[in-house]
Amino acid sequence: MNPKISSLDPGLITALLPPDCRTVYVAYSGGVDSHVLLHLAAVGAGLQERIVAVYVNHGLQASADAWGEHCRRQCLELQVAFQIVKVDAVARNGEGPEAAAREARYRALRPLLEEGDVLLLAQHREDQAETLLLQLFRGAGVAGLAGMPVDAAFGRGRMLRPFLDASKKDICDYARANHLQWVDDPSNQSSDFDRNFLRNQILPLLKQRWPALDKTVARSAAHCGEASLMLEDWVGPVLAEMLDPESKSICLAGLSRLSDSQRRFVLRKWLTSFGLKPPSAAVIDALTAQVANRQGKTSAPQLQIQGYHVLGYRQKLFCIPAAELDKFAGNLLWPKPDARLDLGNGYGLVRAEACSGVAKAHWDGAEVSVKARVGGERLKLPGRAGHHCLKKLYQEAAIPPWERDQRPLLYMDGRLAAVAGLWVAEWAWASGEAACYRVDWKASRWLDDSVF
Repeated sequence: MNPKISSLDPGLITALLPPDCRTVYVAYSGGVDSHVLLHLAAVGAGLQERIVAVYVNHGLQASADAWGEHCRRQCLELQVAFQIVKVDAVARNGEGPEAAAREARYRALRPLLEEGDVLLLAQHREDQAETLLLQLFRGAGVAGLAGMPVDAAFGRGRMLRPFLDASKKDICDYARANHLQWVDDPSNQSSDFDRNFLRNQILPLLKQRWPALDKTVARSAAHCGEASLMLEDWVGPVLAEMLDPESKSICLAGLSRLSDSQRRFVLRKWLTSFGLKPPSAAVIDALTAQVANRQGKTSAPQLQIQGYHVLGYRQKLFCIPAAELDKFAGNLLWPKPDARLDLGNGYGLVRAEACSGVAKAHWDGAEVSVKARVGGERLKLPGRAGHHCLKKLYQEAAIPPWERDQRPLLYMDGRLAAVAGLWVAEWAWASGEAACYRVDWKASRWLDDSVF
């Protein structure tokens, strides 16, 4: 079976596939766009044996189950593998219904891809125009105005959009020429959603005046995409130079050497590196003003954004989840067989064999307890004269003030033996291969899911 003549070329798909491409997932809703993509991939591009069509059931339409069965029948006819994934697409925390459905789809599809796999999406040129206009109305920067990329990393594989330079007319002509059967989502006719409002009412009017609007807007998106890539190439090494790899804090001295526009871009990139959504201009304005005018040293939160706190200490900015700012207030016994201990405040302890640290002989023969700092504790360090107040040691080591009440103290038989991840008391310290334990203090999010 060969696809009938159409302006859509199978080369749109095959040209994007990596040489080592394995499974080709197709996001398949049953609508005309995704059905044409699936048909062209299976019949025209000859990828039939590698394709898995995935129908994401959002549960938002009464006909969703019936559409899934339609998709199953079409895949059976095309002789391609088929999979249904059900998701919860209910909008939360001020999230719009369109954004909630999109994020739910991506959450469901991302884990499917292994290294070498690709996901094909059927967005076309008019979709790209809608995306750019929506981003423009929201005040997006260059990255937002770049619209949807043709090729992007996705999970452990790649996300590809072969139709971004194809028109809706091209897709519908292909569907009719090949007598395809698809489903129509009645919600697409409702202009209650922003994208539908643009699609149904605004873009048709604009195209009466500027018939090639979808082409020119898509061209603008491509230009913005190139500019965004150039900025990404610039910001990577600049940010790496002023970033502490362990704490992920950023150096204020480095920021001060940048121009205002560069500083804003670096701060935006730094915040999004924590998984935050791109911050608003108001947030960046507030943060850049604080950076420019900051005097003295403070551990008080300077900014709160999306569940994170931005804090300053000793010419550095830290971005920390609010859940990890809770003090450790526990008094725990460390079970002897366990190499890890959950502290219950977003952190945990990990014990590992080391060439120096807490002597195994002390640890194995004692009751090990983990306690909160109460103040006034003193420690005699190996190789240093006298006992030292923990407060002075923290200051000397430039440990941020909020962290001092989060790190637990380790006691053996009631005697202070160590500050987790920092110091070991002289009496408990030893060196020698396989004779010691190192106890690391880490945020739970930096550990494997299997740790706790």
